Amino acid sequence: MTTIDTSQLNNFIGTAAMQNGPSTRSGASAGSSSSWYEAMSRAWGNTLDGQASRITQMSDQISAGGDQPSNMVQLTAASLKMQFMSNNAATSQNSVGQALETLGKRQ
Repeated sequence: MTTIDTSQLNNFIGTAAMQNGPSTRSGASAGSSSSWYEAMSRAWGNTLDGQASRITQMSDQISAGGDQPSNMVQLTAASLKMQFMSNNAATSQNSVGQALETLGKRQ
C-alpha cells in the first residue's frame, strides 16, 4: 500500500487551482475562485445557467406562437438535458465533497 504525503497533495491542489486562474461570473456569486472545488462549482453553475437560458429562449419562442411539434420536442429534449446535467452536477459535488472530507479526516 502506498501512502501519500499530504503536504505534497495540498501543494498539488493549490498549484492546480492557481494554474487554472481566477474565474468570474456575473450574478450573485461573482468573484474569483480560491480553490479548485470552488472553480468546479462555478463551472457547473455556468453550464447550468447556459442550459437554463436555452430552455427559457425556447419557451419564449413557443409562447410567441411557435408551438409547432418540432419546437415542443426540442424544448422537451433541452429540459431532459438540464435534468441530466443537474443530477450530474449534484453527484460530482457530493462525491468530491465526501472525498475532501475523508482527506481532511486523515490529516
